[in-house]
Amino acid sequence: MKHVLRYVRPFFGKMMLGFTFKFGGTIMDLFLPMLLSTIIDDIVPTGNRRNIYLAGLLMLVCSVLAIAGNITANRMAARVARDTTEKIRNDLFARISYLSARQLDAFTVPSLESRLTSDTYNIHQMVGMFQRLGVRAPCLLIGGVIITFLMEPVLTLVFIAVMPFIAVSVYLVTKRGIPLFNDQQVATDGMTRIVRENAQGIRIIKALGKESAERERFDGANRVLNRTEKRAALNMALSSPLMNLFLNFGLVAVIFVGAIRVNAGLSETGKIIAFTSYFTIILNAVMSVTRIFIMSSRGIASANRIGEVLDTPMDMEPDSAFDAPVPEDAPKIEFDHVTFSYNGVKSDVEDVSFTLMPGQTLGIIGPTGAGKTTLIALLMRQYDVDSGAVRIDGRDVRSMRRDEISKKFGAAFQNDFLFADTIRTNIDFGRGLSDEELLRAAEYAQASPVLEEKRSGLDFELAIKGANLSGGQKQRMILSRALAGHPEILVLDDSSSALDYATDARLRLAIRDHFGGVTTNVIVAQRISSILHSDLILVMEDGHITGRGTHEELLRTCPLYREISDSQMGGALLE
Repeated sequence: MKHVLRYVRPFFGKMMLGFTFKFGGTIMDLFLPMLLSTIIDDIVPTGNRRNIYLAGLLMLVCSVLAIAGNITANRMAARVARDTTEKIRNDLFARISYLSARQLDAFTVPSLESRLTSDTYNIHQMVGMFQRLGVRAPCLLIGGVIITFLMEPVLTLVFIAVMPFIAVSVYLVTKRGIPLFNDQQVATDGMTRIVRENAQGIRIIKALGKESAERERFDGANRVLNRTEKRAALNMALSSPLMNLFLNFGLVAVIFVGAIRVNAGLSETGKIIAFTSYFTIILNAVMSVTRIFIMSSRGIASANRIGEVLDTPMDMEPDSAFDAPVPEDAPKIEFDHVTFSYNGVKSDVEDVSFTLMPGQTLGIIGPTGAGKTTLIALLMRQYDVDSGAVRIDGRDVRSMRRDEISKKFGAAFQNDFLFADTIRTNIDFGRGLSDEELLRAAEYAQASPVLEEKRSGLDFELAIKGANLSGGQKQRMILSRALAGHPEILVLDDSSSALDYATDARLRLAIRDHFGGVTTNVIVAQRISSILHSDLILVMEDGHITGRGTHEELLRTCPLYREISDSQMGGALLE
């Protein structure tokens, strides 16, 4: 909740002005029953029509002022709630953008999506409702009690007797509601995850005819969410009936005692009518206070979830403990006895060591789950090693800033993404490159035919995830992005799997011709042909290096590599 207050603080001035308008409108509302009592008990018996008209006109003026004040305050409250939520969303998105891969794994992407959407919406509702009712409801409640006490102290005391019961019921219901709403948001995360997975995998789901199975899976998550919503709703639903019960008891007691007092000549009819009007006002005020507590319970639960992300410390910051003198002949890339585990139980890569000099090419091959992509993640410092060291230009990556590392890389992954934007935006990726550089990168990535095919060229609008391109065309767009800007280190993680052999061969030739002299290439591949000209080839199996060397050396010394080569090309190499 402290985060919400921090974001609201800059708008305190606007909120105070809105509270002033709301307070003025509320006071006007409180005057109306008092004026009605005066008209009935004091003015009507005199028969003076002029005074009756003047009193009626005064009531009309009070009504107009009440409406104007409340409308103005509500509009200001809506603007403050909107601007506050906008800042929270921006900062939350920025913080999510800088979470480390390990932190993203801990939160999960669907949960972060839920926090950025439904949780911020709950805060918007809470901030807006607090401004609309936070002044009006207490003023009506307290003001109504004070005025009725001045008019009829005995009847007011009868009514006040039920207030402690209302306060206790609201407190107990609200106290239990916050954890229930938190459980509800967690269940929302689960349902969001399934929706997200289905949206991303809709093509394969339809291709395999698994719509029914996915509907059942979604239905299961939806039932869990329904149960949590039901528990939270049932808990919060207790507040209104309980308060109505206590207030109705109070109303019956007030009418009963009031009738006795009027019959005994201790009170007047106009006062009793006014008192019942104030009682209705107080009843609505109490109901509004309940709504504030209900919405606050939901908002506080959401604020706590957002606070968890905002309070997450920056991970993988530069650590001066890993600073060391850089030798003049330092390799471009060095893995020094690297061991790493995602779950801290079983090592995903173990005791991996190799060096790569500037301009050289590294090829990595091996079966699925061998640890190939994990090496790339450690090189780009998406995760930190458990032991050993990863160095770039002789510097431990743990001593380098994140932006310093990222500027060295151009990367293309097999399951990379494309924005729903123009081809220009997707290749440029916010780097401010010229059209000449973008077209050159597309030429090297064998994407020029794609641009020629699209009439608008670089301005062609891609669908979400590049759905209006074929698999090979998408990979060429992703490769163009990686090659644009001529990176120091080019990482290709199985990024040509959708290309035919001829296009793949032209791509490898373009990379050797235009990026071989300066750029250090790291290629993860399933095809022997993609890495056979590499200066160093690593054969990975179960997180270990089981073979290393050039293509010719590995054919002689590594059975697994020879088996892969024979299975793909029968021992022959066709270029």
